[in-house]
Amino acid sequence: MSLRVRFAPSPTGYLHVGGARTALFNWLVARQAGGTFVLRIEDTDRDRSTKEMVDAILEGMEWLGLDWDEGPVFQGAGVDRHRAQALQLLGEGKAYRDFTTPEELARIREEDPDRAVRYPRERFRSLSEGEAEERAAGGEPHAIRFFMPTGETVLFRDRVHGRTSFRTDTIEDLVILRADGSPTYNLAVVSDDAEMEIDLVIRGDDHLSNTPKQVLLHQALGNKVPEFAHVPMILGADGKRLSKRHGATAVGDYADQGILSDAMVNFLALLGWSPGTDQEVMSREELIRAFSLDRVVKKSAVFDPEKLDWLNGQHLNRLSGKALADRVLALLEDDLADEARRRWSLEPEWMDYVLDLLKARARSIDEIALKLRPYVAQEIAYEPEAVKKHWMKRPEEAVGHLDALHERLAEGVEDWTEARLEEELRALAAERGVGAGRLIHPLRLALVGEAVSPGIFEVLVAMGPHRALARIAAGATWIRSRIDRES
Repeated sequence: MSLRVRFAPSPTGYLHVGGARTALFNWLVARQAGGTFVLRIEDTDRDRSTKEMVDAILEGMEWLGLDWDEGPVFQGAGVDRHRAQALQLLGEGKAYRDFTTPEELARIREEDPDRAVRYPRERFRSLSEGEAEERAAGGEPHAIRFFMPTGETVLFRDRVHGRTSFRTDTIEDLVILRADGSPTYNLAVVSDDAEMEIDLVIRGDDHLSNTPKQVLLHQALGNKVPEFAHVPMILGADGKRLSKRHGATAVGDYADQGILSDAMVNFLALLGWSPGTDQEVMSREELIRAFSLDRVVKKSAVFDPEKLDWLNGQHLNRLSGKALADRVLALLEDDLADEARRRWSLEPEWMDYVLDLLKARARSIDEIALKLRPYVAQEIAYEPEAVKKHWMKRPEEAVGHLDALHERLAEGVEDWTEARLEEELRALAAERGVGAGRLIHPLRLALVGEAVSPGIFEVLVAMGPHRALARIAAGATWIRSRIDRES
């Protein structure tokens, strides 16, 4: 029988980073073992669960590429089964009716906040079956609580934490069915995991304290108890639980910021897990082969946005220019000049060349699109600081260099290659009695509008002679207009 695992998010919020990492760990375990990955939506909180959040969770899973084998199954569909099992435990003497009012319970807890068991369990545990039935039949509101054994130790082996134990004296009798007839979290989870034949429950450390309760409920219902693996929490750099103050926490936000799903999956896998080697950049296939719960650490993981950006850059570098083209095109559609649009469609190898040139220096698709704009837009803006440094510090010299470059490249270069362009530029610099950098800096600004770019000769080739010469002429015209205005 193949391994069965599940991811069970609550649709009361978006798919956040912690939930996505839990989903990924389950998916990796299932894919490595050739098992079954079940998606269960725990929607029993009707007041807070929304279709919008369900859709957001599904979209987040799909963006990450975490395909599920069964589901989505909605927990709300099993409510009748949950109620029936609560009544089964009641009928078997493993649970009892609790008539404590919410007001009484609040008063008791306020009077003795440090008490481990904060309600008068003896008062209702000792009710005779007949008295409890009579009060219930009379319409008196009540919950159903599970009898927590006294003086016992619940032992289980956690796949991350190892041998784990809890004393039952520190756990209050669980409400398994509320006064309104709705099942509580622990009963619903136990019932659903058994119904779905889940073998291994992988979830966050914040659920560790629920495990002894669920183990006892499984045993009381005669279920096979699944294995458990509680993975470390994810903290911000300040050591506090990850929240919006640390930046985006919903995975959909990162998709909107130009993060590749492959990079996000790689990043999430390394939050609390290590392959045991120095390798950090890993494909999905590599992660599936290498992943093991044995290498998941107990210590909380730290979310490092800079590491995510770096990994995104590494995964961008693994993509071909062709694979990036459609994504970048969507971001630049409004800026494309007609000539660039034609060249893009007629000469795909040109776009491959340009994107290969730019992606090595970028960490997101948005950044690539921004850097690509000078190569495909009709006009560009000039960076003020670069203008001040490379044009307006010595404007007469800068415009002279651009005019000379335009004349030399327009008339003397038939073979528009990096080697020939470099030869012509260096020869021109020697003729003008300056170092090549005195020509390259104003030229770069004219071509891309910034002080930083890939190698200038690569830029010239990527631009092509028509666009490059037009940019050089436009730059010279702009400087002259400033000189005239200030004279």
